[in-house]
Amino acid sequence: MTAFALPYSLHVLAALIWVGGMFFAWLVLRPAAVVALEGPARLRLWVEVFQRFFGWVWVAVVVLAVSGVAMIHLHFSGFETAPKYVQVMIGGFIAMVALFIRVQSLLLPELRKAVGSEDWPAGAGVMARIRRVVGINLLLGVAVVLVAASRAVI
Repeated sequence: MTAFALPYSLHVLAALIWVGGMFFAWLVLRPAAVVALEGPARLRLWVEVFQRFFGWVWVAVVVLAVSGVAMIHLHFSGFETAPKYVQVMIGGFIAMVALFIRVQSLLLPELRKAVGSEDWPAGAGVMARIRRVVGINLLLGVAVVLVAASRAVI
């Protein structure tokens, strides 16, 4: 096993957890919850889901940053010699983290407050905003994965 294999494997696993989790939530869990649950129960479910998933996202963010820096130093001897596609991936990561922090620090507390006070229309409005941000983040994540995958086969 090369020195590159461990950070690469951890990097791929962390990306899989984060992007795959968003894919599952957006394209599988949400439509199923809409069919199976009334609005208040659905909003309560999302508060619980976010609380559990966001812990894993923080783990993924740390692992992606540490393993990414490790791979840059192992493969390119530093940031200054890293090719453009690596810089694009770093930019995508920074944008994704910023959007995630927006959801966790601004929108999730607003959703918790609405659910706690049983203000279902406000909760639905916040959830719609969260869904849009997560959708954008999912698209960014898929784009970063496509950049990485396209470089892996070249």
